[in-house]
Amino acid sequence: MIDRRSLIKHSGAAIAALGAGMTSPSLRAFAATAALPFENGERPLVKYPQKRPMIGLTSRPPQLETPFSVFNANVITPNDAFFVRYHLADVPLNIDPDAFSVGIQGKVDKPMKLSLGDIKKMPAVDIVAVNQCSGNSRGFFNPRVAGGQLGNGAMGNARWRGVPLKAVLDRAGVEPGARQVTFNGMDGPVTDKTPDFVKALDIDHARDGEVMLAYSMNGADLPVLNGFPLRLVVPGYYGTYWVKHLNEITVIDNVFDGFWMKTAYRIPDNDCNCVEPGTAPKATIPINRFKVRSFITSVADGAKLKAGAQTTLKGIAFDGGKGIKDVAVSTDGGKTWAQASLGKDLGKYSFREWQMLVRLAAGAHELKVRATSNGGETQPMEPLWNGAGYLRNVVETVRVTAA
Repeated sequence: MIDRRSLIKHSGAAIAALGAGMTSPSLRAFAATAALPFENGERPLVKYPQKRPMIGLTSRPPQLETPFSVFNANVITPNDAFFVRYHLADVPLNIDPDAFSVGIQGKVDKPMKLSLGDIKKMPAVDIVAVNQCSGNSRGFFNPRVAGGQLGNGAMGNARWRGVPLKAVLDRAGVEPGARQVTFNGMDGPVTDKTPDFVKALDIDHARDGEVMLAYSMNGADLPVLNGFPLRLVVPGYYGTYWVKHLNEITVIDNVFDGFWMKTAYRIPDNDCNCVEPGTAPKATIPINRFKVRSFITSVADGAKLKAGAQTTLKGIAFDGGKGIKDVAVSTDGGKTWAQASLGKDLGKYSFREWQMLVRLAAGAHELKVRATSNGGETQPMEPLWNGAGYLRNVVETVRVTAA
């Protein structure tokens, strides 16, 4: 357990400690700030319990972005580097796992409460899946949009362990006529004017066998700021559905109309989920599955490389659940493309590593990467726009100089 005073004390001291030149190996490689590659992108690096120095967006509630270099180190994102996103500032920091329980209620035959021990006695499953914030990369939108100005680090890939939500719902017995399941966690608003953070899934999705109540992340208990002791894992769906500190599951016979479904986290209801900048969509739907994405992780924008030398380009790709079919790389700004080699397949919801050997002639180069999913979806060459700053998946460009 981590008490609130300890969390605030550690996070508040982070900048001072870094500036004082601490020699801890976990701190040495970090500067006191991080510069994200868009206007007004200077951010503090902050240290919270159970986390390495992270890019701080807000402190109440905590929003922490993963430094992008982490994604080049391993296809699995370490727990201490995994991004943090809260909507409500009353974060539960004193949860007793022995006293914790999750209630299953509503349109069920047998309303019940399951302790963490009860859940851990049920047959467990594992899945490697990406959790990505809906607003990941919002800071790159042009024209700019309101909301957290995130770079590309509000995502992570982990091995989650828990029980299928279907097994829990089956134990309670879903009544005929059920349409959706709602999920609520122990984090809460600090005023009664802020709507509680409740999300919903259609009943068939909730019972697909993949949606999970997870208690373990990369072989360890969930970090406090990533949902300890139990969170919802919705593979392929944006992180808004991955409710943390999950303690209330309700089966309903209608379509849930709470604020975080009916008003917030909506995208244009058209083929591209986009509109012309400055315009509003005619109709919207709740945000749902990821768009296909890919990144170069081994070379940073503005890097200087040795001309003529063999250079290994490396990166990651992922989508909303079809899996990655291929990754193509261009070293001439998109004029020509070559296929990269794909790394180990950890599952259709995981990051997929890729790499390619290149030799760059002297001069400036625009490196681009484009992924295609097994479902045939590929990335657009030009960025698409919507007023909420969601779904960015444009072909990324890294500009380098070879000399």
